[in-house]
Amino acid sequence: MEINLLILFLALLADRTFGDPDGLWRKIPHPIVLFGKAIELADKHLNRASDSDDERRRNGFLAMAGLLVLAAFIGFLVHLALQTIQPFGGLIEALIVAVFLAQKSLGEHVGRVAVALREEGIVGARRAVSMIVGRDPEVLDDAAVSRAAIESLAENTSDGIVAPAFWYALLGLPGLFAYKMLNTADSMIGHLNDRYRDFGRFAAKFDDVANWVPARLTGVLISAAAWVVHGYDAALRSFNVMMRDARLHRSPNAGWPEAAMAGAIEVALAGPRVYGGAMANEPMLNGAGRRDAGAENIEDALNIFSVTTGIFTVAILALFLVGLLL
Repeated sequence: MEINLLILFLALLADRTFGDPDGLWRKIPHPIVLFGKAIELADKHLNRASDSDDERRRNGFLAMAGLLVLAAFIGFLVHLALQTIQPFGGLIEALIVAVFLAQKSLGEHVGRVAVALREEGIVGARRAVSMIVGRDPEVLDDAAVSRAAIESLAENTSDGIVAPAFWYALLGLPGLFAYKMLNTADSMIGHLNDRYRDFGRFAAKFDDVANWVPARLTGVLISAAAWVVHGYDAALRSFNVMMRDARLHRSPNAGWPEAAMAGAIEVALAGPRVYGGAMANEPMLNGAGRRDAGAENIEDALNIFSVTTGIFTVAILALFLVGLLL
């Protein structure tokens, strides 16, 4: 496991510094795109309108089991191939891991919302936020756009950074590939609509299980980052809001980093929002916090995010060094 931690540390540094090589992905498909095509194929052939609900649930389970085994097996083969070209194989593996992390790209996407709010107003901000959230942008005012960006930042700190890193540290490339396949499947078919309520049931449930530990770890990391950025009182408030309000969220996991961030920057998050024209009435996280959020609050959250990922990276290095001494 020690070598996984070293490779993960290098991957986190590479992703934080360089991010995604967009030019490369214009020439060849990103691995997540390939995962998506595999999921689409399973959906096309196994999710038939003529099937009963029970058949759709069964097929959805078989599809997810097969996709996860396939992803893990590919990860195993890639790792095995890289073992034959050491020490360069370890460096290549670190670059592969970096491809599946999202520190720089997430920060940049959320940062564009703050810039758009300041420079283009609500029209530009709606366009920027529509790139990172699924809710209807046209019904969002300045405050709602800001809250949406902050919520996406907090949730994706877990889904896009801590969770894939956690599964790589634990199970290497097979664990990382399987997690990213699962997370991609959840975003594509894990919906409560007529088409996916049964077929996507196991994708959603498995994703909840896979993110249980990372989401709570992310919340604690955000609270620690609040201490660094704003001091002890902010850290205590972040942790207390997380422990009190995280379970109010409709997701069993997203509420933990979102509530921690809400407390850290003293903003009320979540609450009522519109998806596909339908209103989702949900409770606020940190309801006593500021509701008229703006660009400055997004920037505050980005500072917390940067320190959060920095603490996480240092912690990975510390675990590696402790492993060497034991």
